[in-house]
Amino acid sequence: MLTTTPGKPRPRKASAALQRKSEAGAKPASERSQLGPADWIVAATELLIDKSIDAVRVDVLAKLLQVTRGSFYWHFVDRDDLLKRILVSWQEAQTEQIIARYRKQGVEAQDLIVELVELPFHGRAAMKGASVELAVRAWARRDEMARMIVDEVDAKRLAYIEECFLSCGFDAKSARSRAFTLYCYMQSESLFRNQGSTADKAERRRFVAQMLLAPEPGKAQAR
Repeated sequence: MLTTTPGKPRPRKASAALQRKSEAGAKPASERSQLGPADWIVAATELLIDKSIDAVRVDVLAKLLQVTRGSFYWHFVDRDDLLKRILVSWQEAQTEQIIARYRKQGVEAQDLIVELVELPFHGRAAMKGASVELAVRAWARRDEMARMIVDEVDAKRLAYIEECFLSCGFDAKSARSRAFTLYCYMQSESLFRNQGSTADKAERRRFVAQMLLAPEPGKAQAR
C-alpha cells in the first residue's frame, strides 16, 4: 500500500487509486467484512467462462456480488490488477499446486504418468478446470499478458512431465517428445470430452498410457 508523508505532494500515479479508496470508504462495513479478493476473483472467473474477458468489468461484478462498485477498490488497484490476479490464481491452482502435491506424495514416475493420463476424467473438478483453461486460452489469443502467463504454464507443465519420463529411464529426446504427446492428449480430452462412450474413453486412456510407457525398440527403460 502507498503511503504519503504529511506536507509532501502525493505521487501522481497513486492519486487515482487513493481517490477510489476514498470512495470505497462510504460503503457499508458488512461489505468490507464479507467479501475478500478471492470472492471477486471467483466471480470474475465465472464471467470469463460464461461470456468472455470483455464481460469482466467492475460494474458487472459489483452487481453480481450485490455490493457497491467502490468496494472493489478495497482489494484491487484497478481492473488490470484484477485481470492479472485471475491469471495468477489460475496458474497457482492448475499448475503450481498440482505439481507441488504430486511431489509431496512421492508417487513413482510410471504411476504418475498413468495418473496424468487419467487427469482429464476426474469428474466435476476436471470439467471445471477444463472450462477455465479454455476461457483463459481464448483470452490469451488476444491479450499479451494472458499469453505470457499461458506460455509460462505450458512450459512448467511440459518440464514436469518430461521430468517424469526421464525418471522412467527414457533419454532426453524421447522424454521430451513423450511429454509433449501426453500434454497434447490431456488438452485434447478436455476439448473432445463428449466424444465416445465411457468404454471408448477408458480404451483411449489405456492405449495412450501403454504407448507412452512402451520402451523404444532395442532399449529397456529403467524402472
